[in-house]
Amino acid sequence: MFPTPIKNLIDHFTRLPGIGMKTSEKFVFYLLKRSPAELEQFARAILSLKSNITICNECYNFSEKSPCGICNDQNRNKEIICVVAKPQDIHPIETTGKFSGVYHVLGGVIDNLNGITPDKLNVNQLIDRLQKNNIQEIILAFNPDIGGEETTMYLRKILEPFNIKTTRLGRGLPMGADLEYADEVTLSNALEYRNEL
Repeated sequence: MFPTPIKNLIDHFTRLPGIGMKTSEKFVFYLLKRSPAELEQFARAILSLKSNITICNECYNFSEKSPCGICNDQNRNKEIICVVAKPQDIHPIETTGKFSGVYHVLGGVIDNLNGITPDKLNVNQLIDRLQKNNIQEIILAFNPDIGGEETTMYLRKILEPFNIKTTRLGRGLPMGADLEYADEVTLSNALEYRNEL
């Protein structure tokens, strides 16, 4: 139906997570209307992902250099580590402006069904950081799902011998939620992690 170059690019776009055939077609036909200079810039931006991005050897976040800007920042509190599953989990925390510590990217969460066991995550690297630095608190910042809960329980057990304050993100009802429509897990978390007034 389409010429081969169009079909090939549509095929590449459909391999992206959450992108179906129709969206891929929209992308391709949008790009066909762009100037050669714009397309060249777009292609260079894609290529630079591999050539200009590295992984920070301290926190395992994506960065242009190692150590990354956060790990290198002398104003950050290096005694508090926020452990996240993926590099993209750092951005929402940073946008709050409420956290001034450093991060540790685990590289995922435990998912035994898909073969993601603790040895495939950056757990040993976290332990190494604890042994080499004066860490006062570890914040476990995982999604409130099965993988996040399993990883939290595992890390809590692993961190116990270090006698370090270990916390997790608060859970419960979001602002504007209706009790009538809240699910069981959300209400359970809201009760368990309630705050004193």
